[in-house]
Amino acid sequence: MNTMVVLGFDYSPSQIGIAVGQALTATASPLESVAGDDTGGPDWGTIAALIKTWRPETLVVGLPLKEDGGEQENSRRARRFRNQLEDRFGLPAHMMDERFSTLEARSRLASVGKPGADDNPLAATIILESWFAETGMA
Repeated sequence: MNTMVVLGFDYSPSQIGIAVGQALTATASPLESVAGDDTGGPDWGTIAALIKTWRPETLVVGLPLKEDGGEQENSRRARRFRNQLEDRFGLPAHMMDERFSTLEARSRLASVGKPGADDNPLAATIILESWFAETGMA
C-alpha cells in the first residue's frame, strides 16, 4: 500500500502555488501560494514549514513549456528551483509538464463562481494529479 505524501509546486519567480497529494488515493488538494522574498527568491521559510508539517517523501515541480513542448526561460528557472529544493531538503524532486495547468485551474475556479481567485495552488494540484496519472498511481 503506497501512502506516500507528495508536495507539488506551480513555480513562477513571483508566486509559487503549493499543493499536497497522497499516492494511495492519487488525489491532491491546494494549500497556498508563496510569494517571492525580498531577494527575488522563494520564501524558503514558508516552504520549509510546509515540508515540516506535511513530511512529504517526494516533491513535484511543474515544468513550464511552450505550447509546442519547447523550453522557455521559466523552464530553466523551474529546474533551478527543483534543484534548490533537493539540495535544501534532501528530498527527491521530479519535474512534470505543466502546460495548460493554469488555464485548467482558472476554468475550475470559474465553474464554481470564483473567477479571479488565486489559481496557483489549484494549478499545483493539477500538476500533482497529472504526475500521479503519469507515474501510474492514479
